[in-house]
Amino acid sequence: QVQLVESGGGLVQAGGSLRLSCAASGRTVSAYAMGWFRQAPGKEREFVAAFSRSGASTYYADSVKGRFTISRDNAKNTVYLQMNSLKPEDTALYYCAFRRGSDYYTGSSYEHWGQGTQVTVSS
Repeated sequence: QVQLVESGGGLVQAGGSLRLSCAASGRTVSAYAMGWFRQAPGKEREFVAAFSRSGASTYYADSVKGRFTISRDNAKNTVYLQMNSLKPEDTALYYCAFRRGSDYYTGSSYEHWGQGTQVTVSS
């Protein structure tokens, strides 16, 4: 059974940092492309960051480029999202998932979503 469990969210002041973790079981993260998405109240889910299966390529939404970094630790079978210079508009529930489709920025390309971890940035 494939499962993803996100953690590391919390309340932080604007300008602060958080590191989100996405621990996988039932599937090896090193063999798959993966991504992070977020959804704020009343808004649609949106793409945040992703990496290719090899890990050689990374992709970011324009809104987080230069502030967020996606990475993975194959030994821990875990994917991370380092978030720096956080802004109130980054407040959302953050999810990770495995990518099976060709479009890295589209939610329908992903499967086995985790339950999410809440990030709240105060101004």
